[in-house]
Parts: sequence; structure tokens; C-alpha cells
Amino acid sequence: MGRTRVTLADVAAASGVSVTTASLVLTGRARELRISADAERRVRSTAHELGYRRSAGTAPPRAGRSQTIGFVSDTVASSGWAGDMVKGAVDAAYRLGFMLFVAESGGDPVVERALADAMRERRADGVVFASMHTRTVVVPDSSYDSPAVLLNATSTTRTAAPAVLPDEVQAGRSAARVLVEAGHDREIHLIGAGPGPCDLPPHGIAAAERLLGLREVLTAEGIEVASAQWCPKWTQEHGYHATAALLREHRPQALVCLNDHLASGAYQALDEAGLSVPQDVSVIGFEDHPVASWLRPRLTTVALPHYELGVRAVKVLVDLVVRPRGARAPLTHRVPMPVRQGGSVAAPRG
Repeated sequence: MGRTRVTLADVAAASGVSVTTASLVLTGRARELRISADAERRVRSTAHELGYRRSAGTAPPRAGRSQTIGFVSDTVASSGWAGDMVKGAVDAAYRLGFMLFVAESGGDPVVERALADAMRERRADGVVFASMHTRTVVVPDSSYDSPAVLLNATSTTRTAAPAVLPDEVQAGRSAARVLVEAGHDREIHLIGAGPGPCDLPPHGIAAAERLLGLREVLTAEGIEVASAQWCPKWTQEHGYHATAALLREHRPQALVCLNDHLASGAYQALDEAGLSVPQDVSVIGFEDHPVASWLRPRLTTVALPHYELGVRAVKVLVDLVVRPRGARAPLTHRVPMPVRQGGSVAAPRG
């Protein structure tokens, strides 16, 4: 009988460290994450004793698919929205006959590369690289060796990896239509981003796309945005201060808050000014964060479809795995963002 091949997981288990740590040590990246000298010596010694050899670039041909796929998230996979994305991915993988391995990188590109290597060591048929907030990412080099999909992210460089993204432009259109259909045609103010294209907060990709859709519909209706309050962070505190400052200069009909935390702060500022939602001022948000359901009245918001994003990412990846080589697939897949109706939008008075 031939000798059983030693895997990275075997080295990690025998060394008493995680697969990520073992991969970082054996790829020369231990110092980048300040892995202790003792752990580094232990991993290297164990790898030598077991006869471990890295397979990257020299792995033998596969005898068919492993029916496993990797899912690397930049956020703790069991928490909040990340949990919803993972659940969608797990459910889709199960229905398609695949097993899902989930790992968390904390947004560190070094860890992300190590995890991608580890997934490849486990002979995963492909990997989903997921981000909690839409952002640009560096696609790990190892992703070129097998199919990869970006979830809620775009690449900093040209890559063949498809991206699965929420349809933020359509979300902006939907928010505008909710206000227009309620009868709002003036004194519509933005909370979260300034009037200029460069006046965007850290979540700039989502903000830019939401504003694009919003302005598209309002312009078509002949409606101008009355003002825009830039916020350095999309938090309740910044939403409160931006709305309080706005109320010193304007009497708004409606507020478009670029996320639900900003809307929560706006509620507080409106209440302190003696204005009620929606009788005096209508408010609409984005994302459908749990805070939206805590507000009274419940906030009308355009939801981020985290579960559906996870489902779509796995479907796109599996399609790449089973698709004949050379067949072309769309590089961008947009997932609709539905409106969650609350009680925060009504016809303007008078």
C-alpha cells in the first residue's frame, strides 16, 4: 500500500495549533501575524517529522470533485447578518449536494490568503470570499487555481472571479419611489452623505450606488434634493447630530437616511424638536437592521438580502465548478433589495 499523504490539517493537529496558524508558518508568514517563536518551531518540527510537503502548484490531478466548497468571511460567521449569509450558503450547498467549510479572516488579507491555501489543501472545489460591508478586496493568488466567487465585494484588480452584490442602485430607486408615491415632491433631505460625489462615508460603495438610484428617480420627477448632511460614520449619534443641525435651518417633509442607524438617530432629533414620524416628517432607511423594528413607528427600510446573497453566491460558484471549461459566465450578479414597509412614511401635511 502507498503511504498516506500528510495534510496541513494533520500538521496543525499534531502541533496543537489551528490550520490557519500552520499555513502561515509553512508559507513564511508567521512574523506578519506575530505568531510566537515557540509555535513556529513546533509547526516546522512537526511538519518535518511527518514528512509534510506543500502541494500548492504541484498537487496531483483530482480524481473527480470533492463536493466541498469553502466560505471565507471577514466577520464572525455566527453573528448577525454574517450568520444569515452563511445560512443561505449552507442551505444552497446542501440542496446542490455540496458540503460547506466556513472560516473567518477578520478582514486581514494575510489570514485570508492562508485560509484560501487551507481550503485548497482540503481540496475544496471552489471558495466564496465574503464581506459584511460592500468593499474592494485583494483576491488571493490561490483563487486562480480553482473557481472563486466574491460575495458583497469587488476586486481591486481585474479578475475572472464573479461578484455577487446587493442591487444598491435599485434600492435607491425603490426608496425614492416610496416617497414620491406618498406625495413628497419637495423638502426631501439626505442624512449620511454630502451633496458632492466625493462626500461619502467609509461605506462609500453602497452610499454612492444608493444615491445614484435615488437621484435618478427624483430627477425624472423634477424633484431636487433640498440638502444633504454628510456623516463621518453611519451611527445613531451621527444621525442625531446631522438631523439636529438640519432642523436649525430647514423644516423637512422627508428624510432619506442612508442606513437604519442614522434613521434611529434622526428619530431622536425629530422627537426632541417636537416633530412626529410620519405625521410631520417621513423617514426612510436602508439595510433592515434589527434597529428598524425597534423604532416606533417601525421604520420603512430597503433591506439587504443577506440570506439570498449567500444562496446566490453558492449557486454561482457551483455553476463554475460543474460548467465545462471555457464557457463564459456573467461577472456581476445583482440580488434585489426588497422594501420592508413600516409606518414611517405618510403623505405630507397640507
